[in-house]
Amino acid sequence: MNPDRFERLKAVLGRRQPDLTVLMDRVHKAHNLSAILRNCDAVGVLEAHAVPAEQQRLKAHIQIAAGASKWVKVRTHETTPGAIRCLQGEGFEVVAAHPDEAAIDYRDLDLTRPVALLVGAELKGVSDDALELADRRVSLPMLGMAQSLNVSVATALLLYEAQRQRTAAGLYDHCRIPEPAYSRLLFEWAYPKLARRCRELGERYPSLTDEGRLEALPTFAAGAADLMD
Repeated sequence: MNPDRFERLKAVLGRRQPDLTVLMDRVHKAHNLSAILRNCDAVGVLEAHAVPAEQQRLKAHIQIAAGASKWVKVRTHETTPGAIRCLQGEGFEVVAAHPDEAAIDYRDLDLTRPVALLVGAELKGVSDDALELADRRVSLPMLGMAQSLNVSVATALLLYEAQRQRTAAGLYDHCRIPEPAYSRLLFEWAYPKLARRCRELGERYPSLTDEGRLEALPTFAAGAADLMD
């Protein structure tokens, strides 16, 4: 592990926001999924959520978005109502991006609190059952003839407003991921193949030095240089 790269990993992970996430309600186009995950990575989302239209298609699209999904874990849920209740149970306020009379301007929403931004599929938007369960709705003011934005563009605007508010509140100034989750994630970022092999074998992750080197190589990894990539 290059020490400079390890410092970069620590710096990025240290700015991750465990209480900011996105819930994708059957977003099924590969380019939109990929763009949303890149948006999440760019503003420090630790973990995203998705309800797939088709499980296999989602897995394939996540592979296409590998550059971003490598750094932003995607948790899948069978149904959107189930996902919303799960997030609410974890303390998130679920905010649906949906333009109607009940929606408030997205810039008037406090995005420094634990919040899950709910966005819908490209043509249908957020499903009716999801809207019923969401805690509130937000809209992005539009002055033209078009009635909606591309889902990845809308998500980017919402996330960057969250970043703006959280930067002003100092939420990026210190690590907000508690131990031991931080150390676990840092190891998985630094040594993804070795971490995966450890999980498969039920082995504990090896300790790392301050420079990101392994303090001791697991016996099963001896001579397996590919696990160090």
